[in-house]
Amino acid sequence: MPAFHCPLGSVYYDDEPCIDCGLCQAQSESEMVEASKRMREYIRAHSERKNRSQKIAVCGKGGTGKSTMVALLASTLRQESYTVLVIDSDESNLGLPRLLGFGSPATPLISLLERFSLGDRKPDASWLGAARISLEGIPREFIVGAPRLKLLTIGKIMDPFQGCACGMADLARDFVQKVTLGNKEIMLIDTEAGVESFGRGVERGVDTVLMVVEPSFDSAALAEKIRYLAEGIGISTLYAILNKIPSSEIEVKLRKDLQERQIRVAGTVYLDPQISEAGFTGIKLPDNTIAAAQVKKITTSIFPGEE
Repeated sequence: MPAFHCPLGSVYYDDEPCIDCGLCQAQSESEMVEASKRMREYIRAHSERKNRSQKIAVCGKGGTGKSTMVALLASTLRQESYTVLVIDSDESNLGLPRLLGFGSPATPLISLLERFSLGDRKPDASWLGAARISLEGIPREFIVGAPRLKLLTIGKIMDPFQGCACGMADLARDFVQKVTLGNKEIMLIDTEAGVESFGRGVERGVDTVLMVVEPSFDSAALAEKIRYLAEGIGISTLYAILNKIPSSEIEVKLRKDLQERQIRVAGTVYLDPQISEAGFTGIKLPDNTIAAAQVKKITTSIFPGEE
């Protein structure tokens, strides 16, 4: 079978977290399917999901507008007096800091790994070994922010031959699970495009998955795949956000398609020239846009009673 990443973090077979599911030793497709079922059943049975959404992964096909949606959601939640921690776990895209109004990201978390340390300076990684990490416990060098808004970047592929992003995904998975959030604190995770993060278990620590869906067959089909993968790790709170919708007719058709795929729709964001221009020029998203008003309605449907 191909390179394997244990969903429970076992380094080798019969390591301490190992449940003997057989994933790492499967020699055929049928063995892989049966082992996957055992792993999914185990994770669902041991899932500790909260009744309220605090850790939210924003997923979808590349180009659907995940980073833009994260920025819009962060701005809206901030206006509702939430403290928002945005996690940039996409190793490719570079525009999220500017969409949020920051010139550049802080020191990436991946620098804590020796291979990626900054020159001769070895950042203190002891805090990362704690069983629980509060927002206040994250060192300031890894955060850029404004009042009630914080951005932490896991890492980026910046150089040729840097290697794959597996280490970044492992770091993101462990970090997301360790962060503890208090009242009116929210985590938004901007994931990489597609479903690779699910294969690496990054979403294991989240409560809610938001699927950004544009009007295309590939985007809707991938949303169905994301639903299947999210439910397989015990996440039952899933919504689609329709994005870049050109007309009400297209919205109706896409809603019907997603309903047939058993996907709930939280709301719709129509094509907005102001948002497109901000994305093109790399500037902070404007606050008073049609899209921002539509996202406000979406947050109300996801967080009922929070107006």
